[in-house]
Amino acid sequence: MKLSELLEQIDYECIQGSMDVDVKAVVYDSRKVEKDCLFLCIEGANFDGHGFAAQVVERGAKVLVISKEIENMAGKDITLIKVKDTRYAMAFISAAWFGHPAEKLKVIGITGTKGKTTSTWMVKAILEEAGFKVGLIGTIETLIGDTHIPAQTTTPESYLLQEDFAKMVEAGIEIVVMEVSSQGLKLHRTQGFTFDYGIFTNLEPDHIAPNEHASFEEYMACKGLLFRQCRIGIVNRDDVHAHQLLEGHTCELETYGLGKDCMLRAEKLELIHTPGELGVKFHVAGLMDFEVELPSPGRFSVYNALCAIAICRHFNVEVSKIQQALKAAKVKGRIEKVDISDKFTLLIDYAHNAMALESLLTTLREYEPGRLICVFGCGGNRSKSRRFEMGEVSGRLADLTVITSDNPRFEEPQDIIEDIKSGIGRTTGRYVEICDRREAIAWVISQAQERDLIVLAGKGHEDYQEIKGKKYPMDERQIIRELLDQGLKHI
Repeated sequence: MKLSELLEQIDYECIQGSMDVDVKAVVYDSRKVEKDCLFLCIEGANFDGHGFAAQVVERGAKVLVISKEIENMAGKDITLIKVKDTRYAMAFISAAWFGHPAEKLKVIGITGTKGKTTSTWMVKAILEEAGFKVGLIGTIETLIGDTHIPAQTTTPESYLLQEDFAKMVEAGIEIVVMEVSSQGLKLHRTQGFTFDYGIFTNLEPDHIAPNEHASFEEYMACKGLLFRQCRIGIVNRDDVHAHQLLEGHTCELETYGLGKDCMLRAEKLELIHTPGELGVKFHVAGLMDFEVELPSPGRFSVYNALCAIAICRHFNVEVSKIQQALKAAKVKGRIEKVDISDKFTLLIDYAHNAMALESLLTTLREYEPGRLICVFGCGGNRSKSRRFEMGEVSGRLADLTVITSDNPRFEEPQDIIEDIKSGIGRTTGRYVEICDRREAIAWVISQAQERDLIVLAGKGHEDYQEIKGKKYPMDERQIIRELLDQGLKHI
């Protein structure tokens, strides 16, 4: 492809060499450089592509896209293209390289602190029930037809995202629904195309740390960028941050929620609690009018379903198809019920910080269980405050906490457990500690009583445990099956 075609949609300056260049590949990883490629010098948290400029030129790169001066290029047969931000440029160059595939798709982007994963899977389920071919990009995996690609990040780098879009077009996909992270927006991964629909679920303090966001205000501002990159914005009006987040938006707006002023709203919520089952019923009012029953518990499940309905309404999906899809919708690791007994309920959930754990346990408490039991650990090489906070939340809201190991990484599991115990110590909550997660799961099942509600928190969809730099297979569903096959007794 001609260099000029790749640069059509960005501002740039050619500071050396010729624009009359045929580019054979677009590369941003110095390990993947090939002859006559365009190399993007990306500045990351730990590496700066500008530092590899001489190396990639020696290996055959024909064009360098840079944002700052590099030395020792004078007289070399290399074209230097200077831009303000190479990450921003990469998004547009990648879109051009793959032939602007997003223009051949309907693209739905969902952002927010919680609910992104569940909402994307609900949307996919509804649209597929209605006969559409749907691709998905998210925290768990990317789905292109029958191809499952494990996710490395919630929102892929712009080059990988455009590559996924191109594969979806080739596979006959009509609609793609994707999770849009604040980091994805901050790092321009979603530039180079316009979302048909941008959705906001909710906002709470999160991802405020070095190499993430400097403050809650920055976090919120990054989330709000989606509504300058979409045609129609669909927003949870009940969220207290919605108005501020939308400042400067350029899209048409629609709202959903529980409030009477929401354009699409849920009314008459009713909890469903039958043996081994938790769910909720509600009535959809406003822009639509029908009943919904969900196989997952609580108010946040209602918000997720409303979000999905608000999106799918634009695709003229029949009400019966929406009802059928939502009644059957299940998402791996998100309030996922494991069928083990009619006398108690066992759930797996990804809640891995205090905010998510408090929301989960508060919701489950509404179902008035005999005992609410929380099994969790915390990740190593992460903020210690998260451990104290999660311990305090579980100690306050659960009847019994089983402290165990999560992904200790390069820390000692027992050291992490001691920090969690410090948090629980701020409460009057009862706890036991069982460092080995498999043993903890076996113990809690063997000790289950009638009407107990047990949640295994923190791992969710993950099927590994990370210890000393290595990932070992560990799927909680598989562990439970093996324990039962081995004759583990429960009521």
